[in-house]
Amino acid sequence: MAKKVQSAPIAVTITSLEMTAPPKQSLPVPVNVQTAILGAPEIPLAFYRFLYRQVGSRWHWVDRLRMDDEALAATLHDKRNSVTVLYVDGAPAGFFELLQVDDDTIELSHFGLFERALGLGIGKWFLLQALYAAWASGPKRVTVTTNSLDHPRALQLYQMFGFSPVGMLEAEVMPLSDAELLAFAKRDCLPPAERR
Repeated sequence: MAKKVQSAPIAVTITSLEMTAPPKQSLPVPVNVQTAILGAPEIPLAFYRFLYRQVGSRWHWVDRLRMDDEALAATLHDKRNSVTVLYVDGAPAGFFELLQVDDDTIELSHFGLFERALGLGIGKWFLLQALYAAWASGPKRVTVTTNSLDHPRALQLYQMFGFSPVGMLEAEVMPLSDAELLAFAKRDCLPPAERR
């Protein structure tokens, strides 16, 4: 009988950043690919989990995967939350998520590209679109957090677009176990009525 391997927590450094003025940069739409950016109000949970795993699996994004349907729906379908999907050549290629924390603050809570979209020259352009969307409602600041498990250039990229670090803390991320991955695969493949 195969022995179960227990996941060990991974130490991470979390950096909180904020920007207090809209970005001044302007970037042209990439010309070598067809792109579309579409808001996804009332996004289906299975589609969101697909996006989240495609973007976040290599960076150890786990929080939203561990939410049950009720908790995830409450989070995603809250009027203060919005999910916007990037399509490249007709297929999903990334997403960003914004949360209106209060009247003055918008949080860029998730941002990323699928692995297939890396190296196409669209990352900076897509981040700029996310920031334009964040500033559209006229907040006083936009916030984001990144950690040492994210893309190696994430912190540098955020700073390039006008974010400044405002805090750091040490934490741990518990990677997904094999049992969790199996349960998630089963959950995502079965209709809600058949999930146990």
